[in-house]
Amino acid sequence: MTPHAYETILLETDPATRVATVTLNRPERLNAFNRRMCHEVADAWHRIRLDPAVNAVVLRAAGDRAFCAGLDVREPYGQPDDVWNHEDPGELLSPKWQKLWKPVVCAVQGICTAGAFYFLNESDIVLCSQEATFFDSHVTFGMVSAIEPIGLMRRIGLGETLRMALRGNDERVGSETALRIGLVSEVLPADRLWARADEIARSIARKPPAATQGTVRAIWESLDRPYRAAVEQGLLYTRLGNPIGMSQVDRAALGKDEVVIR
Repeated sequence: MTPHAYETILLETDPATRVATVTLNRPERLNAFNRRMCHEVADAWHRIRLDPAVNAVVLRAAGDRAFCAGLDVREPYGQPDDVWNHEDPGELLSPKWQKLWKPVVCAVQGICTAGAFYFLNESDIVLCSQEATFFDSHVTFGMVSAIEPIGLMRRIGLGETLRMALRGNDERVGSETALRIGLVSEVLPADRLWARADEIARSIARKPPAATQGTVRAIWESLDRPYRAAVEQGLLYTRLGNPIGMSQVDRAALGKDEVVIR
């Protein structure tokens, strides 16, 4: 594994598996993000995007108490005086905002609240431990919950999003409910969480990267378009990406019994 130097996160890349692992590393602050973490995460997404040796990503967090408690309110974020120049931390934290189309597998343990949904909302596969708890604390502290729910609606729908956003700290979504409403796709014992996330990322990383990245981009960008426009754009992506992706397939590794779709 190749480590990179950061203060608030860990980034390791494994050329053998073609998987990069990003670990939020402020467990003493429940992995809450400050300005430094936001910019370090954005830099990590940029490095991963440009690294041809990486085909998939695992996003996880240090410690067992929390995946992420949102913005660290115990220190100033440092917005400029001019309100029109304020930045949304989510633009830095979210892989899709940073034009990262390599598949992201997110592993959640412990508390996951408020700004943590920036990570979940734009991950491609989300797993959690049995003890994981999801909630949106904004309204409890008198703050409008606006940005995170917009992304959350795409994953769990309007009704469940409103229930979480309006009940604040009173609505604690446990792992089984998270599975039922589609917030996560798999629930595991805590001691199996990281290994399972890595296993899934490795299986994706073995696929032709032109195919997996094109699939991620086509699906996510379709969310911003009407149905017919999304289909038309998706068709263009298949015409562009399929010749590249099919040339990357290791036919020998597939085996004689594999069905090849043309």
